[in-house]
Amino acid sequence: MVVKYRFRLYLFTLVLLMGFGAVSQRLWNLSVERHEEFKHKVPGTKTLRARVPGFRGEIKDRNGIPLVRNKSSFEVQINLYALVAAYKEMLAEQNKLLPKDQRRSLPLYKYRYPERGIIREKDELDIKAVVDEVVIASLNNLGIAREYNANSLRVHYRTNRGVVPWVYCSDLSFEEFSQFAEHRLGLPGVSVTERAVRQYIYDSLACHVLGYVSQPDEQKVPDEERSEWDFYVPDDFGVAGIEKTFDTELRGRPGVRTMLQNEKGRIVKALEYTEPRKGSDLYLAIDARIQYIAERALRESTPAIGRGSIVVLDPNNGDVIAMASVPSYNPNKFIPSISREDFRDYTSNTANPLFNRAVNTYAPGSTYKVMIAFAGILAGNQNDRLNCGGSVTYGSKAMKCWIASKGGAHGTLGLTDAIMRSCNCYFYLYGNNAGIENIEKAGKMFGLGERTGIELLEEDPGILPSPGWLRANRPRERWSNGYTANTSIGQGQVLASPLQMAGVSAATANGGIAYRPHLLRKIMDGTELVREQKPEIRGNFIDHGMTPAKIELIRKGMWKVVNETGGTARSARIENVEVAGKTGTAQNWAPNGKKDNHTLFITFAPYNNPKYAACIFVQGGHSGGGTAAPIAKRVLEQALALDTGYTIQLAAVPEVVGSFDQIMAVSYDGLPAITLPGTEDEDTGTINEDEPPRPTRARDTQVSKPKVKIREEADAEGSAAVKNRQPPPRRANFFKRMLGR
Repeated sequence: MVVKYRFRLYLFTLVLLMGFGAVSQRLWNLSVERHEEFKHKVPGTKTLRARVPGFRGEIKDRNGIPLVRNKSSFEVQINLYALVAAYKEMLAEQNKLLPKDQRRSLPLYKYRYPERGIIREKDELDIKAVVDEVVIASLNNLGIAREYNANSLRVHYRTNRGVVPWVYCSDLSFEEFSQFAEHRLGLPGVSVTERAVRQYIYDSLACHVLGYVSQPDEQKVPDEERSEWDFYVPDDFGVAGIEKTFDTELRGRPGVRTMLQNEKGRIVKALEYTEPRKGSDLYLAIDARIQYIAERALRESTPAIGRGSIVVLDPNNGDVIAMASVPSYNPNKFIPSISREDFRDYTSNTANPLFNRAVNTYAPGSTYKVMIAFAGILAGNQNDRLNCGGSVTYGSKAMKCWIASKGGAHGTLGLTDAIMRSCNCYFYLYGNNAGIENIEKAGKMFGLGERTGIELLEEDPGILPSPGWLRANRPRERWSNGYTANTSIGQGQVLASPLQMAGVSAATANGGIAYRPHLLRKIMDGTELVREQKPEIRGNFIDHGMTPAKIELIRKGMWKVVNETGGTARSARIENVEVAGKTGTAQNWAPNGKKDNHTLFITFAPYNNPKYAACIFVQGGHSGGGTAAPIAKRVLEQALALDTGYTIQLAAVPEVVGSFDQIMAVSYDGLPAITLPGTEDEDTGTINEDEPPRPTRARDTQVSKPKVKIREEADAEGSAAVKNRQPPPRRANFFKRMLGR
């Protein structure tokens, strides 16, 4: 019996020893062998890094006059983490004094989100209810509460876990700032601060050149950018113009705020703060004074110009001295975000104020004859004397000169007089004598039919028609002498921008050197030169036999256009200054079927030692001589007067809404428009009478919506970004090219 119990005792002891051994082994495994693994799973303190966006660099004119800078903006921020913590404590204190059945719980919000294609929902803290109860109620009592976007608030809290302050309201006046600063005491997490925001100093001045910025959508920042940060606050980004092209250079270097988080996940203190740095400053080739002159010339004419542009170049290096376009917009309206009403006004305006007419393309009309003159000289035909009998027949179609509508003919002409009289028949014949190959060669040297390289991403290349272009875009048609003739007067399929045509005028002025136009002068990082723009030659006609005597035939023709009886631009004359130019009027019809001609004037002055070359473009004008030439006179006269004591006091430039009014003639200072015999060029011939009229292209009247943040606009989950809608393509051959903003 004793043996039996002893055996059981031994067995029980063995089992205990084995169990103790297993526990010891497991303890060893967890505490020793897997120590490092579990050490990282023990709650502890850690540091968090928050990205602080940098300050954008300034944009200045060639003389250092600031055009875009940063200004201090007063805003009210709420630290949602601190607010929620205070709210929970307040709720706990209140519940202690209430019966169980009357105690309140945290307000919840059902958050719907997609997961693997399925819409799911979960409960989260209703941060809107917390803000309304703790902050808004108090501000309402003080009469200083503001409306806010609830969805934007929820997205911000969900994305940043309350660590990055949420901007309750911004762009406060100093009086409003003072009110908030005085009464914010006692509101947990509420602070009144100032930050740098973009300011376009002269409102609409050069708006299409400068562009504007927008606030990014926090949810759409790429993961790779977020990966190195615990909390990511993105930079504003350039949406259009120089702001977009040089966005990388203008953006500052981000700062870093390092914070300590305790084992319970709470931020207990700030450890370190590195100030953000300002981006590089841009100095443009633009002269703010001449830009202001150009802007006023479009606004102060009688009648005011509803749709048009002015480009002024330095013919000696390709600097863009001024570039103005109307209608226009005020980029300050996009800061910090554009209101729904302002955005609707811009995008519903069929005159399209967001559209830069200076770098988009139109039929250039007879201004193109200057380029054709270069092509003829390349072919050695500069001495051609050709007869205008009122029309030239190609195949079975008679192509008329504009003078035929008056029952006349120009007779036999040389190149210089053909330019002065803008004779279509002469250039029908002259262009065919030169050959389409030389026309294409000269056009490419000028940069026609392709982007000039100007630092604006929205530039349109235009069309330089040729047999190759026709095969690619109209394979059923064959090139003919009629096509060459129509191209030679800037009609048919020819498309060129005012910037490109200003370049043609500049090369004529300087003796045959076509420079690439550029807006940038230099980039400075503080006092350090980062980059300097040097003149860049695109095509040198001098290397192709263009002697001073040959080019003088073209220059003299442009001089006669302005200064001799029978010239088409006598309204561009300036006292004591020799001005040269060439007018152009291209047939065009608006979508409603009304005539909507494109009228142009390319010019340079002074004739000897030219300082400025320009192109003036007016939509809906009667003639280049009656509408564009007087504007050129206004701009050149005042720009040249700057060298003799004339001063400009820069001021804010109002935006232009635009119109489709037809303009017969332009005048200034209440004086009647100059209308002299022979001043109206009516060179609006087409390839034949059966060719349909050219309609205004969709891009001129249909607005593409830019990718900007609209104030108080949000989708179901609070995203306030407006999706970019690309504009319609211009022609069949551009279907694969998206011409966007």
